[in-house]
Amino acid sequence: MDETARTGPILGLDAEAAMNLAVTRIQPEIGAQVTGLSGHAFVDREVAAEAQRLLDAHGVVVYKGADIGDADLVAFSHLLGPVHVFPSRTGTEHPELSVVSRDPEVSKVAAVQYGTFEWHVDGTMDECPHRITLLTCLETASDGSGDTEFANTYAAYDALSDDDKAELEGLQVRYSYLSRARMRVIEVTPEAGRIWNSFAPRDRPLLWRHRTGRTSMLLGAQAGEVVGWPLDEGEAFLARLLSWATQPRFTMRHHWEPGDLVLWDNTGILHRAHAYGPDSGRLMHRTTVDQDEAVA
Repeated sequence: MDETARTGPILGLDAEAAMNLAVTRIQPEIGAQVTGLSGHAFVDREVAAEAQRLLDAHGVVVYKGADIGDADLVAFSHLLGPVHVFPSRTGTEHPELSVVSRDPEVSKVAAVQYGTFEWHVDGTMDECPHRITLLTCLETASDGSGDTEFANTYAAYDALSDDDKAELEGLQVRYSYLSRARMRVIEVTPEAGRIWNSFAPRDRPLLWRHRTGRTSMLLGAQAGEVVGWPLDEGEAFLARLLSWATQPRFTMRHHWEPGDLVLWDNTGILHRAHAYGPDSGRLMHRTTVDQDEAVA
């Protein structure tokens, strides 16, 4: 890691806590790691403002040794923006919190978690995909599996040639949880099919022009075809573009340890979990921050 990415103290922390805080760059194009912040200290407006600044600069922020409890995770998320409420969690103490596990005894949506093994953004099929995802590790997989990989599509777009950027202008893509390309690489179980079929396909621009002036690309396993193109040609084009955006230059891989907290800008960062089994014991808690900016 590059120590030149170190920042100054967060104003909301006392002097002793600020001295123990360090921020380092993970990769030139993506990722920053923060140490020296844990527990209830996250529930602070200055800490949230610093987290947002790091997200804007690096796309992914890894807090090592965060050891943040559910109540503090939810409170910290609310400081970042409006927090999504998961229908499957209605009636629980924290309906904003989703349990990520492949064990059906632990998570109500365990049946579709294997779908996260392909590149995606959270909320692809929603009118406005989630703005920030927060994921904290309670238990790692017993066999060391289950790393999470991230790819920066802001940086990938910026690095394209002017001719390549021009080729992407105006393209509309059909997104579906059951795209033909995706179904060739995963076996859709009846339960997963029932859940994924509840989301209708959606046509939207490939390029996401943000209010900030930045441009990202909405890619991943749900990007099934280019509207108006022959199906095979569109699939091949999207596969090449995904390969460009997920090359080592634009990616980072996080190996989880208990207590880790990772945030990422879901509007420009793709992610995928490396395969882990239903009996692995891997257990995460997740919150997502919503936004009102549609893909445009």
